[in-house]
Formats: sequence, structure tokens, C-alpha cells
Amino acid sequence: MSAFARTKIGGLSVSRMIIGSNWFLGWSHCTAAKDKFIKEHIAERKKIADILEVFLDYGVDTIMGQIQYPKFLEAIQEAQDRTGKKMIIISTPSIPIGPETLTKGFDKKALAAILDKEVEMGASICMPHQQTTDALVDRCIRKIRKMEPLCQMIRSRGMIPGLSTHMPETIVYADESGLDVETYVSIFNTAGFLMTVEVDWVARLIQQADKPVLAIKPMAAGQIRPLQGLTFVWNTIRTQDMVVVGVMTPDEAKEDIEISLGLLEKRDIKITLQETRSKSSIKSKKLKEFYH
Repeated sequence: MSAFARTKIGGLSVSRMIIGSNWFLGWSHCTAAKDKFIKEHIAERKKIADILEVFLDYGVDTIMGQIQYPKFLEAIQEAQDRTGKKMIIISTPSIPIGPETLTKGFDKKALAAILDKEVEMGASICMPHQQTTDALVDRCIRKIRKMEPLCQMIRSRGMIPGLSTHMPETIVYADESGLDVETYVSIFNTAGFLMTVEVDWVARLIQQADKPVLAIKPMAAGQIRPLQGLTFVWNTIRTQDMVVVGVMTPDEAKEDIEISLGLLEKRDIKITLQETRSKSSIKSKKLKEFYH
């Protein structure tokens, strides 16, 4: 079994594949019915731990999400206990903002309580969620307002600061202003799903970013098949960048990992193909090992 490739964020070694958490917590970006299905059938400590165990077996030890959810954190702990391997947590907390934030800045007492909790829960990298970050992006002055003190408070607690964003401007302005962050999130997929500008623009932006980028939604929340989505993203980002994937079962985790390893190692991708009656005419001895 190949060990997954690694990169560094602010000197910290992380796996280049990052485990996403939307499919664990009920955010499908698809329909309310699918959200409900996830919450009723996936969002359980043991089921999440079963998935995490597969990732850990391949050396994918880095996970990103809102770790305040008890089941999520409990599942991480169970997977660590089962495997004896420690997970690296990239947390994306929501920091309260309002009209007063632009003039007074963050409520330091409330912010300190949130960040202290992040440390307590084991976060190594702290990337304020886009609902905080993007609300403070100022296109007029090409900066992210009031973000410097927040980054300083993250640093002072021993965590590595980054920015979770859905806006390409966030990366550009943070680089231009020299903001003290070590990594960025960027939506990136071949369909342009949830992206605010064309795919080629975001590809160029990632290529030119000063810091490593975490490409999220590579399969457009399930709207792109894994082979197509992962082939595009892995072959468009740099070797220091990462891809965040979300799955609902251990088998899906293994498929995405095997596809990614095949792409990165430039070898055959040996995953089991799904079967339908319409494919009976193209079966052959050469293909036999790839389908049931």
C-alpha cells in the first residue's frame, strides 16, 4: 500500500489529500433530502470513525472542518485510538461579526474564548470560515479588514493561521498585503461549481499564490464523478497544494485514494468499476479484473 504524498503548511507536515467533513455533518450542497439522509445515516461516531480509519491506513492523516460538533471530534478520537495514529486537525471556526466589526474590530473576549476552545479540541491549523473571512474582504482598499489581530491571536496560541474563503480576491489581497497566514482554501473544480469566476482564472490564481492552497469541492459536491474531478484538480495544482475530499463510506474513501494515488504516481488506476446491463457488450478478458 502506497503512503500518500505530503506537503507542509507553515512548517507542519500534512497529507496532500485532506479529509473534508461536509458529508459527515449534513451539508450536501445538493438537496434538503440529501442533507437529511446524511444526518440520519452517516453522522454517527462509529460510521465516521470507520471512514477515517481507511484514510489513516493510507497515510491521509489531515482533516478539515468545524470540529465543534461532538460526534465529529469523538469520531476523530476513536479513529486515533483504533489505529494509534494521530490526526492533524485544520479547523474552520465561525467568528461572530457585525456592523461594528468594521470599526471596532472583533470582540476580543469572545474571540479568545473561541480560539482557546480550538486549542483545547486539538486544532493545529486555524482557518476562519468564509462566512467570517469573505465578509471582511474590501475590494476598494484590496485588503481583508481587521484580520491582522485575529491572525496574531491564532499565532499566540500555537496554531497556524490560514484563511478559508470562497472569493478569489481573498488570496490575492492577503498576498499583496503580506497578511500573516500560511495557507488558503479555494473552491476549484472543472465544472466551476460555486466558483465566482471562470475555472482558468482560479487555476492561474492557485499557481501564483504565495502560500499552499487547499482545493475544496473537487467533485462539485458529488456532481462530478471522482475520476474526472480528481484527474482535473491533481493535474492543475502545484506539488505543494492539497485536495480536500468528502465521502460517505469507507469504500468511497478507498476509491478516491486509489484514484488519486494512480494519478500522482502515473500508474494504472485499479478500482472496481460499477456495472450496468448496457455495458455487457464491452466486457473483455482485459477488463475482467476491474468489474465484479
